[in-house]
Amino acid sequence: MKKIILFTLIFTSIIFGQTATEIVKKSNDNQMGKTSQGASKMTIIRPDWTREVEMKSWSKGMDYYLIYITSPARDMGQVFLKRKMELWNWMPSIGRMIKLPSSMMMQSWMGSDFTNDDLLKQTSLVEDYEHSIIGEENVDNYPTWKIEFIPKPDAAVVWGKIIMWITKEHYLQVKVEYFDETFELINTMTASNIKNVGDRLLPTKLEIIPADKPGNKTVFEYSKIVFDKPISDAFFSQQNMKKVK
Repeated sequence: MKKIILFTLIFTSIIFGQTATEIVKKSNDNQMGKTSQGASKMTIIRPDWTREVEMKSWSKGMDYYLIYITSPARDMGQVFLKRKMELWNWMPSIGRMIKLPSSMMMQSWMGSDFTNDDLLKQTSLVEDYEHSIIGEENVDNYPTWKIEFIPKPDAAVVWGKIIMWITKEHYLQVKVEYFDETFELINTMTASNIKNVGDRLLPTKLEIIPADKPGNKTVFEYSKIVFDKPISDAFFSQQNMKKVK
């Protein structure tokens, strides 16, 4: 059986010209850059209310990520930090630094439909999953590869399966479906408003819709993003969490 699966993966790679992992890595590198820094707004939509959260963010590779909340006033100054395998939250309103355990990665981030893992990127789409091309489809008139992500046996991931649609041109992630360990669909994310962002083309609007909560949606929009501007590792520290603006 293992030989059959291996042959199928090799045969599929030959048909499509490159492996699924190569496609995922190109897409991830394009989306993340060596470093990034930007500003964005998240709108949480519910049947009877709407809430907006604005933030600044900085990243360096897959090991370092920092988010600073700029509004609303009650959340302003709150900071989230990923430093390699550690995840931290600075809450100035109570003067506390909290280390987030891995068990919290599936929990809602700031009351939205995104999980802590979606925003803090504890798991790696490239390193923690096996990838296979399961088809080709058009999404919003973009020809895409349809790629399935299955967790590696020793990977500490939050999703049981992911299906992602990546465009054949520019390697853009235009649609993602997230499944739990029983392969039940939990969330669907779509990407739109594709624009030139610095030296690359990227979606600047993300919408995530939970499968079992009618009327719920979270919209994430980038207003500014800069790639590959040098950032020192020291920027991503607990000390800087209390000073960053």
